[in-house]
Amino acid sequence: MAFSKLLEQAGGMGLFQTLQVLTFILPCLVIPSQMLLENFSAAVPGHRCWTHLLDNGSAVPANMTLKALLTISIPPGPNWEPHQCRRFRQPQWQLLDPNATATSWSEADTEPCVDGWVYDRSVFTSTIVAKWDLVCSSQGLKPLSQSIFMSGILVGSFIWGLVSYRFGRKPMLSWCCLQLAVAGTSTIFAPTFVIYCSLRFVAAFGMAGIFLSSLTLMVEWTVTSRRAATMTVVGCAFSAGQAALGGLAFALRDWRTLQLAASVPFFAISLISWWLPESARWLIIKGKADQALQELRKVARINGHKEAKNLTIEVLMSSMEEEAASAKEPRSVLDLFCVPVLRWRSCAMLVVNFSLLISYYGLVFDLQSLGRDIFLLQVLFGAVDFLGRATTALLLSFLGRRTIQAGSQVMAGLAILANMLVPQDLQTLRVVFAVLGKGCFGISLTCLSIYKAELFPTPLRMTADGILHSVGRLGAMMGPLILMSRQALPLLPPLLYGVISIASSLVVLFFLPETRGLPLPDTIQDLESQKSTAAQGNRQEAVTVESTSL
Repeated sequence: MAFSKLLEQAGGMGLFQTLQVLTFILPCLVIPSQMLLENFSAAVPGHRCWTHLLDNGSAVPANMTLKALLTISIPPGPNWEPHQCRRFRQPQWQLLDPNATATSWSEADTEPCVDGWVYDRSVFTSTIVAKWDLVCSSQGLKPLSQSIFMSGILVGSFIWGLVSYRFGRKPMLSWCCLQLAVAGTSTIFAPTFVIYCSLRFVAAFGMAGIFLSSLTLMVEWTVTSRRAATMTVVGCAFSAGQAALGGLAFALRDWRTLQLAASVPFFAISLISWWLPESARWLIIKGKADQALQELRKVARINGHKEAKNLTIEVLMSSMEEEAASAKEPRSVLDLFCVPVLRWRSCAMLVVNFSLLISYYGLVFDLQSLGRDIFLLQVLFGAVDFLGRATTALLLSFLGRRTIQAGSQVMAGLAILANMLVPQDLQTLRVVFAVLGKGCFGISLTCLSIYKAELFPTPLRMTADGILHSVGRLGAMMGPLILMSRQALPLLPPLLYGVISIASSLVVLFFLPETRGLPLPDTIQDLESQKSTAAQGNRQEAVTVESTSL
């Protein structure tokens, strides 16, 4: 709690915090392009088998139309369009007879696409699906690629959450930006699909570090009263990045060019991030009081705060005596479950993170099934996400963290279930429900980023954030894999996404406290104080309600 007073002496909310927000907006604009890139770079184009008559120019009869050649070379598929995965072994000339019926050929007359596929390049000039033939019997490799990317974020969230406590937030941010830039750029040179997936894993590993370090630096350098608004601005930048991806993919139809556009900016971001100061909270916890004082004075100087001269080692150590002492105690993941108040919060947040991200990524990775114009749909997803996040700060000031978190998850789950009941022919209505669900998820994710930082003390905040990210990314890994069950059980994926989102809202309501207006906790004792304050507030509210009713 005492660090809030030190931060006020350094200028509270001033020019430094504004510059910090502008710096973090840069990666937030580009990261969505990396995360959702395969909605476009791995889009499945129209395709059919390569055949001798159709695709060998010297063998094409001069007096036959393309439709006639398709009829004798490719059997009809389930929707009576040319089959995408089979071809006739020999040309079926009898099918040109107007009296020919479906019994004029049998399954034995067909074979798989042994000579490869021909792809429709009218929408995308090149995708990884066309490059490595991720169709038909290999179509499961596309969601596998998305899951491998999410597994990189999963592993990175766990590792970086532990490593950052030893090496700090700032160096981790710069290194992770550089790692993402190098791995992302190298992806375009991948000779095989296995190497491509490996490089995407490394890029995602670095992305996890960017998430953790930037969020923690933002929270730990922002005063309590402005924390929700600041995180909302960053969340809106993330939403704008999603919308920008739709326009970027529309302009760049080749997957290599799109990959470069989403990776190269991180070279610049890695250099720009070096101006940021290290977290003074972390430095105090690690016993580096001199360096913490130097960073506080730097922030005060940028903010133009004249009272920075009052910041001395004596003032810092006397204000943060408990926190400095706690630095001598080793911290581990087990510490999150040793104290009852932390145990309840940790278990509840693990459930919420897992369920929220499994539903969220199940929705956003399934763009092609929601409408034909995936470029416009991506822009709509980003726009409604922007509106949802932009209104979060206002909603939080009136309703609090717990109410918004639970309510937005219920609304998102209901939107997914409603979408499931709409017939496939009504594409516009399906898009409306999908966009509504995406907007509710935007509110929920913004609220969660603020909420979880306020639930854990400073020594365990990064560790908790790392574990929560890990469990959340485990859900994100399962999201696209669940979509693979659609061929056998079409209604199972949306049913699971909707029910899980609604069920997890009950965990928020019954097992997590309200933290609106409370200072950021620095010790476990602060958590106990939060409980007392919340209980007192609840009693006072009850008295107020009773008095009003009388």
